[in-house]
Amino acid sequence: MRKFAVVFWMIVWMLPPTAVRAADARQVLWLTADGPVSAVMAQYIERGVETAERDGCSLIVLQLNTPGGQIDLMERIVTAIRGSAVPVVVYVAPRGAMAGSAGTLITLAGHLAAMAPETAIGAASPVGSQGEDLDATLAAKEKEMLRALVRSLTENRPAGAVALAEDTIERARAVSSTEALAAGLIDIVADSRADLLRQLDGRTVRLADGSEILLDTEWVSVREFGLTVVEIILNLLTNPNIVFILLAIGVQAILIEFSSPGGWAAGFVGAVCLALALYGMGLLTVNWLGLAFIVLAFILFILEFQTPTHGALTVAGAVSFVAGALILFNSPVTPEFQRVSVPLVVGTGVGLALMFSFILALALRARRLPLAMGNETLIGKRGEVRQKLDPKGMVQAEGELWSAESEDGSSLEADTPVEIVRVEGVRLIVRKAP
Repeated sequence: MRKFAVVFWMIVWMLPPTAVRAADARQVLWLTADGPVSAVMAQYIERGVETAERDGCSLIVLQLNTPGGQIDLMERIVTAIRGSAVPVVVYVAPRGAMAGSAGTLITLAGHLAAMAPETAIGAASPVGSQGEDLDATLAAKEKEMLRALVRSLTENRPAGAVALAEDTIERARAVSSTEALAAGLIDIVADSRADLLRQLDGRTVRLADGSEILLDTEWVSVREFGLTVVEIILNLLTNPNIVFILLAIGVQAILIEFSSPGGWAAGFVGAVCLALALYGMGLLTVNWLGLAFIVLAFILFILEFQTPTHGALTVAGAVSFVAGALILFNSPVTPEFQRVSVPLVVGTGVGLALMFSFILALALRARRLPLAMGNETLIGKRGEVRQKLDPKGMVQAEGELWSAESEDGSSLEADTPVEIVRVEGVRLIVRKAP
């Protein structure tokens, strides 16, 4: 036994002093980030890193599929990855996925970078917050800053990889997974989770504190790390179609509240939907001019209630709503992945007009119905003289006895049928029934 102990300690002594075996937990925390880079994605990744450090996981795999997003959010994610005490592998997957724009730098921030076959990376040139091209001076500053960041993230890679990474920013170049691997921009091309873990086994990564970790992924367990309910809801608000539907529901619910005030359900639903829609629009690249047309549509719908125009204002409101939605979400500077479906917008506009017309028709019909209560409902009804009208007396109508007066001042004998002409206070004005 002593011989085995001596051999064991000799092996440990011969290991490099900075090399550390992966955590005994032998658990891989698997994160999945799919969609535009958003505040929700940044929070999710930061929470994943904290969880892996707290639970002693041996590795974090971030499966990424993103067209890009804002630079400040990308920097948050890069900071979280580079500062992680647990190795982070960024894996662009599944097939057909991309690490576009800001996703390029997130991928390079990983301690190891991997891609699935038939995926792409690159096109990381900076644009404005609304998707527009930057002016020459600002573009030069942003590009220089990003090029410096990408050089720091690829300093341990071949010179060709550094040049390619800079080209993704300077010339918006994009490459396939095969091309990225050949240039040394990434470390692995893996067609599945099992293949990725197999290729990671035995690799050494260096963390920010200078320590090296030897990965042991042969028999690890994979723990899926999902979004919270709140994160799922907020993540849905990065989908322009969802945001548009919320906007449409909110407008319709508020209109219903205006058409039949006194309730609270429609108004509450409308307020919540509009609040969520406004939050979503804050996350997306939108042209706020479109919101003015939607507000105009709202005003036209309300005016139709006040001064019915047989549908003219309704049609104008629907057209304004459709135009506003297209300007809001589909302006020329909006990235393609953030654009709303045109058929959805047109269909919703037509549906909104039809529903509003139906509500308006019901409201107008209700206005034309005779009153169901009050003294005015007596007008036109028949009664019978109980005390001679000369010209005043008593008339029984609708089961009640009323003070009455003949309309023309004539005298009417008892038991004479009469018709109520009008009501003056608590007195009926009547005439002899035909």
